[in-house]
Amino acid sequence: MPDAVVIGAGPNGLVAANLLVDAGWSVEVLEAQPEPGGAVRSDRGVHPDYVSDLFSAFYPLAAASPVLTRLDLAAEGLRWSHAPAVLAHPLKDGRCAVLERRVEATSAGLAGFAATDGDAWRDMYKMWCRAGPDVVQALFAPFPPVRSGLRLAAKLRAADGLRFARNLSLPVRRLGEEEFAGDGGRLLLAGNALHADLAPEAAGSGGFGWLMSMLGQSHGFPVPVGGAGALTAALVSRLQRRGGVLRCGERVASVVVRGGTAVGISTAGGETVSARRAVLADTSAPALYRDLVGEEHLPPRLVRDLKRFQWDFATFKVDWALTGPVPWTAPQAARAGTVHVADGVDGLTRFASQIAMGLVPDEPFTLFGQMTTADPTRSPAGTESAWAYTHLPQHIASDAGPDRITGRWNAREQEAMADRIEAQVERFAPGFRELIGARRILAPTTLQAMNENLHNGAINNGTTALHQQAIFRPIPGTGRPETPVKGLYLASAAAHPGGGVHGAPGANAARAALRPHGLHALLHGAQRI
Repeated sequence: MPDAVVIGAGPNGLVAANLLVDAGWSVEVLEAQPEPGGAVRSDRGVHPDYVSDLFSAFYPLAAASPVLTRLDLAAEGLRWSHAPAVLAHPLKDGRCAVLERRVEATSAGLAGFAATDGDAWRDMYKMWCRAGPDVVQALFAPFPPVRSGLRLAAKLRAADGLRFARNLSLPVRRLGEEEFAGDGGRLLLAGNALHADLAPEAAGSGGFGWLMSMLGQSHGFPVPVGGAGALTAALVSRLQRRGGVLRCGERVASVVVRGGTAVGISTAGGETVSARRAVLADTSAPALYRDLVGEEHLPPRLVRDLKRFQWDFATFKVDWALTGPVPWTAPQAARAGTVHVADGVDGLTRFASQIAMGLVPDEPFTLFGQMTTADPTRSPAGTESAWAYTHLPQHIASDAGPDRITGRWNAREQEAMADRIEAQVERFAPGFRELIGARRILAPTTLQAMNENLHNGAINNGTTALHQQAIFRPIPGTGRPETPVKGLYLASAAAHPGGGVHGAPGANAARAALRPHGLHALLHGAQRI
């Protein structure tokens, strides 16, 4: 009988398991899929000579995460690689906003859009250098982040603090208009905000766009050498080397609850695994409460609040094996690992408004990854392992384009949507489609089948909007990993601080599980955890 059972071997589940074994607990991790990793996996499924990341690919939050830093995954062989430039947003007229590795280079490029914008970017980065470390600590700490919050308040004080808080709450369109005279800085902020499900006019989108942009400036958008699966392999190696047990292909059917306490789990195969001290769930909140626990063990208020739970946008992804580099009209885009493809901030607003109306966008905002540019091991020299994804409504009412896509995602609809994404890239890189040697389509239903936490392709385990963050995540009055069932903890991105590969929800759940036993202080000690 292990001390703890962890449901799900995604990055948060593996982080939680690693921290528990560091505290001296015996841990068993059960994963439904035949391999671990959740949304951090890679393969050669597009072409045998090309490594493709199945889900997530670039990891600025992992690079900044104190949780992953303390795990010292380099000791397990994990290495990081960077593209020459972090991110680019090309325009059809050949101009290009580029987030460079060095702040002076970024500033110089933005000054080409408007003379004052280089200084504006430097000022924004100075504020990040002043406040960023405490913002990151506050973001990744259990809610409420008392210590880091007090340090941040002391640094900013009075008027500066109020202005800073105001900027974080602004819609990203407004933040860009206030800070930059030209399009370049505005594009970088707004495109980064739409890495989540935050429209340019959404409250708080300015804060998310600022966070991702500044993380890119300070840490880059690194990738694991050899594929995203290398990050998972390092977490698994560390866990097993320290005595943790991982069992894949084992679907958990229910959490066993006795007297209001979680005492173990039952698998789909009929096995019961008891847990002496805790059960941690790296699952979505609806799956944990409705499917694994059951409403009979939950307060009526929680059951009612779950009806208001909001998923983030659906996602549609295409992977390619390209025979050559992408022929961007704006040549600076060829140096970037991540490329945002949209007709300016107005194009982003149009895209987000179509999703809000339940429409499949006719000109989808496309996040494009140039993986060989970021990591030369991904494909043969002179080629490119590439991918792109776009967001869609969770519930499709109609198609703003000509293909009558309904969300059934049969073969016709999948091909039509993939062609639409390729056509969007072609507008900014004429000749792109001639380079496609092979492609793979991952529709929202496919993504969910490969990872049940990606509900219809929702990659953040719930909306990033303010009404479902912090104390409202995943439902009002929560914000922490503890659940109404004693000994049961939510360890997924459904819990604060939400999506992204940084391990904070798993770490917070591990600390919460250890706290009743007086062991949580071990995780703040001198161990390399």
